[in-house]
Amino acid sequence: MSTGHRPSMQTRLLLFVLAFATAIWLVAAAFTWRDAQHEVDELLDGHLAQAASLLLVQSDGDIDDIFDTPVLHRYAPNVGFQVFMGKQLLARSANTGLEPLSSQTDGFSTELHAGEWWRVCGAYSARLNITVLVGEKLESRTAIMHVLLRSMLGPVLLALPLFGLGLWWSIRRGLAPLRGLRDALEQRAPHAAEPVLLSDMPRELEPLVLTLNDLLERIDHMVQVERRFTADAAHELRTPIAAIRAQAQVAMGAGDDVAERTHALQTTLAGCDRASRLVDQLLTLARLEAAPQTSALAVDLVAVVRRVAAELVPAALGRQQNIVLVADGSCPVAANEVLLGALVRNLVDNALRYSPQGAQVHVVVRCDAQGALLQVQDSGPGMTPQAIAHLGERFFRVLGNEQPGSGLGWSIVRRLLDVFGAQVQIGRSAEWGGLSVTVQWHPLQPAS
Repeated sequence: MSTGHRPSMQTRLLLFVLAFATAIWLVAAAFTWRDAQHEVDELLDGHLAQAASLLLVQSDGDIDDIFDTPVLHRYAPNVGFQVFMGKQLLARSANTGLEPLSSQTDGFSTELHAGEWWRVCGAYSARLNITVLVGEKLESRTAIMHVLLRSMLGPVLLALPLFGLGLWWSIRRGLAPLRGLRDALEQRAPHAAEPVLLSDMPRELEPLVLTLNDLLERIDHMVQVERRFTADAAHELRTPIAAIRAQAQVAMGAGDDVAERTHALQTTLAGCDRASRLVDQLLTLARLEAAPQTSALAVDLVAVVRRVAAELVPAALGRQQNIVLVADGSCPVAANEVLLGALVRNLVDNALRYSPQGAQVHVVVRCDAQGALLQVQDSGPGMTPQAIAHLGERFFRVLGNEQPGSGLGWSIVRRLLDVFGAQVQIGRSAEWGGLSVTVQWHPLQPAS
């Protein structure tokens, strides 16, 4: 997947922080502007009221001529006053004209006078019948606010690039361990499975690296399982395939000898069955090794044993063997039903397969305070302690046994016992003389 058009994490983080900081500053500036404008208006209104009061106090009624006050400052045209006795204009500033600044003679008002907006404060003396109007052009207040805005914006506009540069350096420095992790992964060989080690790793990256190392471990485990499966399949399937080919050649060369051709074809079918069973066992073992954790539910061990025994009865009858099941009621265990069936099938099938014709196979299921128990005994030749010690090794088979098999059955049993957390005891059956296998489950914990 191409990443050329997508910004890096560092760029996105920088843009997000700058955008957020700018937005916060703009909001703060808007509130500052509003508050400053309110305070300036209050201050200037206070000056207007003070000036109006001062003019009113100084007006004693001796003014009998209309005159214009001189312009003493370049900002003086922005401020003006008018003094009326009744409706007669006694005095005014040069910029107010003859018309009253406001019709309101007491208090504050905003008026349009001579095409310009004024903020006017009126004061009236009933004793002297004098009205004083003091006004200020609103544009002067706007000019003050613009000066304040420039004073706020100027330093910020100068500081923002420096802030962005410092933020970029800080983010780049902070993301250095992440770039180190990227470089370490880029330099790894495709099949490397050793853990990733980074010095001076920040705490925020430790869960990521631990998860990554766990993933690498699981991937390596799966790769090893696939390799073992490939090697095992190549090793074990070579013999039955060669035997099938040889028997097919015998059948083709049998000519008119029907008995020889029939025997060769029957041997070929038996070889196909052996290869099919071997593939099933290899796949079962590979699935168990690839997915060691399975969902455990309460499964009735008695029901599973009855079902598996019923499936194996035809093969037992073909060899005059007898399967005896001893079980009462139900016996729940924490297991996966499919895998539990595979465990029971392997144990019972091994007892049938490696016992002679007419043998007895006894299967006992019992539940008590110590947990569930599954015991499989047969009247076969049994096994020596040395052979029992090797049970579970891949492709191990007892020498001298003529029964077809791959030696994977007990590997599957051992793996299933690990999955279920069950214990197994293997020895000689005191009652029947053959092999005795006892599987013990811990008591099923009640659901909370």
